[in-house]
Amino acid sequence: MLRQFLPGEYVKSIYHISPKKLKETGIKGIITDLDNTLVEWDRPNATPQLLEWFKELKDQGMKVTIVSNNKEARVKSFSEPLNIPFIYKARKPMGKAFIKAVKDMNLKKEDVVVIGDQLLTDVLGGNRNGFQTILVVPVASTDGFFTRINRQIERRIMDSLKRKGMIQWEE
Repeated sequence: MLRQFLPGEYVKSIYHISPKKLKETGIKGIITDLDNTLVEWDRPNATPQLLEWFKELKDQGMKVTIVSNNKEARVKSFSEPLNIPFIYKARKPMGKAFIKAVKDMNLKKEDVVVIGDQLLTDVLGGNRNGFQTILVVPVASTDGFFTRINRQIERRIMDSLKRKGMIQWEE
């Protein structure tokens, strides 16, 4: 059970994820969370650094879909100016949005990686549905109400993973 919360990789930020290296490992598509993964949960637009990362993905031929549990207005206002497909109110960790994203990208799940900042939504959802997963450190140190509750649960899960020797990285 605990293994479902274990990400395939853990990085400090999305900028530690090389589009070129992803492509070399056979990845053709990315399902990424929005809030506290790409930008702070209260930042309305992409940063210049994020725009450059998206350009690198595009240059490598990668497809990207933003999959968020947030409301349509938030996800749409962020994604549309970037011309990036999105799914809002995704109900992660449930699998429906992940499967839809893969289908819309016209890829197989083996060719897609799920990137996010939460064990309970992004990593669990990705792992349960057979995707590779990458956990990133949250961009902001503050969260919305429900995410704060999730973070408390995640700390307990991380402690269990550490005690069992399942975590292979330094925090």
